[in-house]
Amino acid sequence: MSSYRILGSSAWQRDEIETFLAHTVIPIRLAAVDAEETPVVMSLWFAFENGTIWCATQQTARFAKLLQARPRVGFEIAGDQPPYHGVRGQGEVELSTDEGATTLERLIDRYLGNRDSGLARWLLDRRETEVAIRIRPEWITAWDYRQRMQGAVGSAQG
Repeated sequence: MSSYRILGSSAWQRDEIETFLAHTVIPIRLAAVDAEETPVVMSLWFAFENGTIWCATQQTARFAKLLQARPRVGFEIAGDQPPYHGVRGQGEVELSTDEGATTLERLIDRYLGNRDSGLARWLLDRRETEVAIRIRPEWITAWDYRQRMQGAVGSAQG
């Protein structure tokens, strides 16, 4: 059972949010703050399992060190192309070196479909120094501008 709350202003209910998170294969944007309170944003692959968001990065990555010092994030999962829709929220983070390699393998399978590409092999060669990022959302909300943008999609070029 998912323990996070859905904001009352959310465009979607829990089942729609969880379906979106389970089936959407785009990067998650994570936001954290450094020691000077400066925001830092990082995009990573993610998997949503049993109310938890999983990511992985190298143990020595700056973002991993930020999360170790301040284990809270804001997050957003949304495409870059209209019509715009997605989810965002905030949560607490746990880092796990023990689960780093297996989390990376699950993410490679989810995003690449197999482990045969050069990118997959390169990532797997570094799996022993991966750290899993477990995000336990405190709250999530969704927005959905698809109906509002009907007919307007394609008219704005960026």
